[in-house]
Amino acid sequence: MAIKRKALGKGLSALIPEDLEKEDIQRIEEIDTNLICPNPNQPRKIFEQDKLEELTESIKKYGVIQPIIVRKDADFYTIIAGERRWRACKNANIKSMPCIVRDIENKNASEIALIENIQREDLNPIDEATAYEFIMDRYGITQEEVSNIVGKSRVYVTNIMRLSNLDSYVKKKIVANEISAGHGRAMLSFTPEKQIEITDRIIKEGLSVRDVEKLVRNSKKPGRRIIPEKDKYIAHVEELLTERFSSRVNIKKNKNKGKIEIEYLNTDDLNRILDLLKMEE
Repeated sequence: MAIKRKALGKGLSALIPEDLEKEDIQRIEEIDTNLICPNPNQPRKIFEQDKLEELTESIKKYGVIQPIIVRKDADFYTIIAGERRWRACKNANIKSMPCIVRDIENKNASEIALIENIQREDLNPIDEATAYEFIMDRYGITQEEVSNIVGKSRVYVTNIMRLSNLDSYVKKKIVANEISAGHGRAMLSFTPEKQIEITDRIIKEGLSVRDVEKLVRNSKKPGRRIIPEKDKYIAHVEELLTERFSSRVNIKKNKNKGKIEIEYLNTDDLNRILDLLKMEE
C-alpha cells in the first residue's frame, strides 16, 4: 500500500482527489482516443514496455477503470494526467475512453502531471530532475516551492536536481538503471570525460557508490606525494558524514584538534547543506 504524503502545495491537493468527486463523475466524457494528444511537457519520457503491455491486457479484459484528465485545446484534448492509460488504450485498439475534462491553466496542468507521476514513483531520477527544472524555469519558482508542490523535502529536490549537471552519457545509464543516482551524485566533481570513464568502470566492475566516492577522494590527492594513512576512526566518520550530506567531507586532524570541511557545488548545494545542519539543532 502506498504511503499517503501529507505535504502538497495549497490548492493542488484539491485538484488531485484520491477518489473522484461527484462533480468529476458528472463531467466524465467518452472521448475518441484519436482526438487525445499527449502533453508535450509530460515529465515522464520513458514508458516501460512490459508494464505498458500488462496495462494493455488489463484494459482489454476490464476496460478503463479510472478516467484520465484532459484539457480541451481547440478540436483536440491534451492529457494532463493518465498518458500511460491512453497509450494502453491505443495499443488495445480501443476507439474511445472515459475522460474528465478540466479547464485548468497551463501551470496547474503541468503540476498535476508532475505530481501524479512522482507520487506513483514512475519517474526515473533524471526525468524527475528534468521535471523540477521545467517547473522552475517555466514559472519562475524556487526549489522550496517545488518541494511544497511535490510533497518532498527541499534537500531531496536539490539532490535530484544536481543530477542535471552530469554528462548525457551518464544520465542515460541512470535512466537505463545500469548505475544508480547515488553513483551519479558521487561523480559530480569529475569532468565529463572522467564521468564517462568511471561510469564504464561501475558497469564493468560492479563498483558501489562507496567505491566511487573513494575514487573521487583519491583523485584529489597529489600524484607522488606520500600521504600518511588516515586514522580508521576519522576515515569512518568521514564516510558517515559524506553519506549524511551527500557531499565530500574531509576531516583534518592535528593531535587533539582539527577541522571538518564539507564541499559544495553551488549556492543551492550550500543551502541544502545548511538546511541539513539546521535539522540537527
